[in-house]
Amino acid sequence: MAVITISRQFGAGGITLGKMIAETLGYTFADSDILQRVAKEANVSTHWVESFEKEAGSKLSRLISSMISKRWLDRVLADERGYLDEQIYLDYLVLIIAQFADEGDVVILGRGSQYILNDHPDAFHILLVDEFESRVQFIMKRYEMPRNKAERLVVNEDRRRVSLYKRLGKSDYENPQLYHLVLNMGRLDLETARDMVCTLVQHQLELNPV
Repeated sequence: MAVITISRQFGAGGITLGKMIAETLGYTFADSDILQRVAKEANVSTHWVESFEKEAGSKLSRLISSMISKRWLDRVLADERGYLDEQIYLDYLVLIIAQFADEGDVVILGRGSQYILNDHPDAFHILLVDEFESRVQFIMKRYEMPRNKAERLVVNEDRRRVSLYKRLGKSDYENPQLYHLVLNMGRLDLETARDMVCTLVQHQLELNPV
């Protein structure tokens, strides 16, 4: 019942590699599933959570959150339509990632899961890194995207990643000591990276059977 967290610089192949690892091991791949569970718990639409993740941490988001009065919020929370702000999102995120970990046999993509599950005895934490240009090229090729759009996407997603870690009170997200394995995807192909992660997990499980 292992848990694998995939942290990555955007464009380093985290989604693709995560799915490959999950398929090889027969594990669940938790990415959009996390959004769906947050939406269900907060009683809001999945689209709202997706939009919130893109905007959370921005100046506008912080301004709106600071302007909401507690009295108004109490009324909204009593309403069946639900509500979401940064603190509620983070609370649900921690809860749901912990739930996935308890269920076991799962590959969890990002969202600070390496911190949330730092002390989990059966968790393996993986970090993917690559040069900016390589990440842009990966996005262009994988998603058939023009260069200017791919560059903007990588820059924006890098900023969003930093913003999430700041909200979690963390700044050492690229410290190799947080991870069992750091993979430079500029020097590895996806198949080799998959095999390295799967070998690590299977070997450790054999050494420490439940």
